[in-house]
Amino acid sequence: MSGRLLRHLWWTTAVLVACLLVTVAAQGPAPAPWLNSYREATSRLIAAATADDFAWQRLAELTDTFGSRLSGSDSLTRAIAWSAERMKKDGLDNVRTEAVMVPHWVRGAESAEILLPARDRIGVLGLGGSVPTPAGGIEADVVVIGSFEELRSRAGEVRGRMVLFNAPFVNYPDTVSYRNGGARAAGALGATAVLVRSIGPMGMQTLHTGSVEYSPDVPPIPAAAVSVEDANRIARLTARGQRVRVRLSLESRTFPDAESANVVGEIVGRERPEEIVLLGGHLDSWDVGAGASDDAVGSIVTWEALRLMRKLGLRPRRTVRVVLFTNEENGVRGGAAYATAHAHEAARHVFALEADSGVFFPASLGFSGSPTSRTLMRDILGLLTTTGINDVVAGGGGADIGPIAQIGGTPTMAYIGDPGKFFPLHHTAADTVDRIPPSDVSRAAAVIATIAYVVAEMPMALPR
Repeated sequence: MSGRLLRHLWWTTAVLVACLLVTVAAQGPAPAPWLNSYREATSRLIAAATADDFAWQRLAELTDTFGSRLSGSDSLTRAIAWSAERMKKDGLDNVRTEAVMVPHWVRGAESAEILLPARDRIGVLGLGGSVPTPAGGIEADVVVIGSFEELRSRAGEVRGRMVLFNAPFVNYPDTVSYRNGGARAAGALGATAVLVRSIGPMGMQTLHTGSVEYSPDVPPIPAAAVSVEDANRIARLTARGQRVRVRLSLESRTFPDAESANVVGEIVGRERPEEIVLLGGHLDSWDVGAGASDDAVGSIVTWEALRLMRKLGLRPRRTVRVVLFTNEENGVRGGAAYATAHAHEAARHVFALEADSGVFFPASLGFSGSPTSRTLMRDILGLLTTTGINDVVAGGGGADIGPIAQIGGTPTMAYIGDPGKFFPLHHTAADTVDRIPPSDVSRAAAVIATIAYVVAEMPMALPR
């Protein structure tokens, strides 16, 4: 065999093998045999979800029309009424609102200014639930703290000062403890106020709000976020031995609890209507930005799963229920109220999925449940190869579905968008619909609709 012929045969074989590998990769794992009967319906759901940008347009309508939706606000009340009205027009079953009493905190005017070593105004964003400063504000020297351990070791320097927690963003669960607990820890040592480096990756002077938690045995002190850049600047100044003095003014107010509601819609099951597949996100948001990723989009894509089933005439064996929860951000009263109202049927919740981590691709699915259920959920992914979702990771659940799932021992799932894209926007004025690609919204709706339909249609409920 000549060298030229050998090279030709090698090249031809290589091309064929490459084409085969590409084809296999594109197809992904074949669906498990038990899923054969679901292929036609789920293919229709995926096709309908991704055929247009309907879900993104509805998301835009929600956020453009009502803007931010903090608990107790008129904008949240109107968004709740709008959602219920739209669900009825979609043809969902048993659309209703279920009353919930929620906290009512109003931000008011805010300002901060470095007085020493040179006067310079800096951006500030009060943490949700913060007490106000006295009229005219608080002036104090700043002590910069990098961790709770450092706070304890420098306890003697804190009294009468303003504490700045300048902890770099590692991940949300670890870093958010400074926002939640910083005021409590610093207040116990006599600090006059607390500033917290915004909980997120470095942005362009982006300010991140979120709840502060007080303790009955520690006098509450004013608490606010500053940008990563300003926190680092103050830290550099103090590291050089310079005195940094800041004036902080917060005019926040807390009013009596206000009336709100969860929004509920269903596709009633054709054979086992008493068994429930629960989907949901939260309709409320912080009072900056429009709360598009946190969590209007989660509300829209879970709602969209039911709309698509209704549009395609798909009515699975079990009931699929969507709940747009109220007050996740500063109280989780909606999730708690749902668990109380539906405790009698908690054991009949066979599965619950929450979307509250954005929809940015690449996305993943978190799951909490028995090993057998995890295997079944991984099998279902064989129907989702065209969406690019190809793995089930640990950590399914959510703040709103958690209370009912705990009572019922229910398997739970979370739709988890790319955290590298989600957390720079999270709890900021930058959280608008413009940041979210329509294709990511459609993909999330397709995935959630497919999973919900199969779990609601399969003969046996997911093992607990």
